[in-house]
Amino acid sequence: MPSPTFRLYNTLTHETEPVEPIEEEHLRFYSCGPTVYMYAHIGNFRSFLTADLIRRTAEAIGWDVTNVSNITDVGHLTQDDLVDPGGEDKMQRALKREGERFANIYDLARHYTEAFLEDWGALNLREPEVRPRATEHVTDQLEAVIELVEKEHAYTTDQGVYFSVESVEDYGHLSGNTEAQQLQATERDVVEDPDKRDPRDFALWKHDPQHLMHWHSPWGWGYPGWHIECSVMGMQYLGDRFDLHTGGEDLIFPHHECEIAQNQSLAGHQVVNYWVHTRFLQVEGEKMSKSKGNFYIVRDLIAPGPDDDHVPDSVREQGGVDPLALRYALMQGQYRKPFNFTLDTLHTAARHVRRYQDAAERVDAALAADADGPDELGGRLRPIYDRTLEAMCDDLNTPAATAAALDGVKAIEQTDRLNGATARSARNWLDRTNALLGVVEPEHEADQRTDAGSENGLAPAHLSDSIDTLLEDREAARADGEYARADAIRDTLEALGIEVMDTPDGTEWERREQVG
Repeated sequence: MPSPTFRLYNTLTHETEPVEPIEEEHLRFYSCGPTVYMYAHIGNFRSFLTADLIRRTAEAIGWDVTNVSNITDVGHLTQDDLVDPGGEDKMQRALKREGERFANIYDLARHYTEAFLEDWGALNLREPEVRPRATEHVTDQLEAVIELVEKEHAYTTDQGVYFSVESVEDYGHLSGNTEAQQLQATERDVVEDPDKRDPRDFALWKHDPQHLMHWHSPWGWGYPGWHIECSVMGMQYLGDRFDLHTGGEDLIFPHHECEIAQNQSLAGHQVVNYWVHTRFLQVEGEKMSKSKGNFYIVRDLIAPGPDDDHVPDSVREQGGVDPLALRYALMQGQYRKPFNFTLDTLHTAARHVRRYQDAAERVDAALAADADGPDELGGRLRPIYDRTLEAMCDDLNTPAATAAALDGVKAIEQTDRLNGATARSARNWLDRTNALLGVVEPEHEADQRTDAGSENGLAPAHLSDSIDTLLEDREAARADGEYARADAIRDTLEALGIEVMDTPDGTEWERREQVG
């Protein structure tokens, strides 16, 4: 079957369009990353998950992918920060909040960067090819600001350097904020400078020697504006024409609107063809908020600590949820529709992921046994994968994709006896589905599936889990009167070197000692 056409909704054109890479079959895109002043919450990771799924879908249809995703480790002033009398950015406020935990603001940034990367890995997100940090590219940002001033797209005041919105024709096109009055009303960037020419103009460089993170520039000590870093790092690593840019819907205005203005002023032409934005997430029908007790960060849900009193009891009682279950739950809403995250959704996701894992364990046990027999699954699983891929190519329709993929799990569950040929087809389907959706098993563990372990190619702990699952299947088969299926499972276990003993107290097993 030929690969389906990959289509995504383009915020720039307000249409769902076929994605046509500039370089044939090579998708190059930039993903806005976090500002590292606190642990990232599940709403942040819903946006990062969108980028991950774009990558996986592109690779599934045979494309190469180059992804750049930044770390913002420089604090920036935004309109929200002006409520603070000291005019401090979020990172400076975080340093005060943390007390003596960190020696300085750079230590704070390193800590939350490392935590973010741990959460990223836990959710089975693939690493970008480049993960640049803003602090590593301040010189590049300064050069870009100087160029914008020389091209008369920017001007200086005693307080800093500002981009002149009037110098570009279509500012506001991405967000639809095209009227000057509307732009002024919705502007979030710092505007309190009496020498600014237009209230809509935004900061490229702020002159402030008191800021905790500052660098020397032609305009004195200061720090870069928020928007310039993504323009600079995107073009540095992807060139002055690349395919796609992702982020949360809160970044449409002003961040991405400003980024477009900077890009086109620096390059002299349109730089990015497709803009993809993830909608907001609610929790139990309400805006996520610490005061409401529904502000969930990833690590609290997957490994709650003793002092995490805001973690739901149903999560705490089971010692946290499987990270893949959290990933699966976040996929139950399509990225460009508002999504209501509930604990019911999370626990249902955990049950579905457990079914994938049970199926994978049973398949691996059958692969180790490698009994003869015809392939009873390949013909059923291939069209299921095709339906899953078609859903993902349809603007990342993750609800339809996960529903289709679950049919594959059911097909494995309904197969009484997994011989070698059937198990190979099932494993192939599991691997392809995991590569596309990332919900079957953590990929770093999947890569090690046949590494050192038992003589059958399975690690001892993994084998024990598989045995327990097979014994449960055998008991269920016996209870249903499916004695042929129960005998087949026993045969599989014996081929693995496992002796099954039915006792009055239940079924027990032990490994046979190897002879010779």
